[in-house]
Amino acid sequence: MGEIFTHVRDAIRSQQPAALATVIEGHGVGAHLFVRPDTEPIGTLGNADLDRVVTRDALGEIEAGRAGVRHYGANGEANETSVSVFIESYAPPPQMLIFGAVDFTAALSRVAKVLGYRVTVCDARPVFATKARFPMADEVLVDWPNRLLDKVGATLGMRDVICVLTHDAKFDVPAVVSALATNVGYIGVMGSRRTHDDRTKRLRDAGVDAAGLARLQSPIGLDIGARTPEETAISICAEIIGLRTGRAARQLRETDGPIH
Repeated sequence: MGEIFTHVRDAIRSQQPAALATVIEGHGVGAHLFVRPDTEPIGTLGNADLDRVVTRDALGEIEAGRAGVRHYGANGEANETSVSVFIESYAPPPQMLIFGAVDFTAALSRVAKVLGYRVTVCDARPVFATKARFPMADEVLVDWPNRLLDKVGATLGMRDVICVLTHDAKFDVPAVVSALATNVGYIGVMGSRRTHDDRTKRLRDAGVDAAGLARLQSPIGLDIGARTPEETAISICAEIIGLRTGRAARQLRETDGPIH
């Protein structure tokens, strides 16, 4: 048991995703199973079949960043209550990648940090992409957005988000194409309706299909009449929260007329 808690401690300290499953009712109360996405489970809850099913569910909880009690049959059967298992996930903070070192970026990084995101700001222009301009960001990188996504895209999951705030096709079209190759749960793209229409044409020319275009939240944010960078940041983050929780909200992409 001590070995398992050592693994839990190490995972938390290194901000690596993991989960600890504990039998809280039924045969084997107190048994533990430590689960990580990239290694074999450590420990056992009593038998291999139960371990296999709980491992699957624990990986789902890690991806969602949740904890909860699951009920199983003695051998992992669903819809039975012989064994109750508490699964607690230890997930690193979700990531927000912001592409474009523009005025809205500083406000968005501040709001995102309040919501618990690890914020990375990326822009290919070194004169704009500076820590002094974006002190709340965890990381400020001078790079092309698509090149950064080529490096880190495979590590991103459904809890992570990408916000493209540039207004330059040579930046935002490659960034969006690379973003669509990831499994992030949210891709938002800033711009007027005219910019959005032009970008959509360019994305189609780049080979993006209807399913890819449907993943984009563009124009970005909720229709709350935002005017300032701070209000726009709240609009964007509110849209992210609404999509994550499945709650209905009026999105700018669903409206007509001027955005501001």
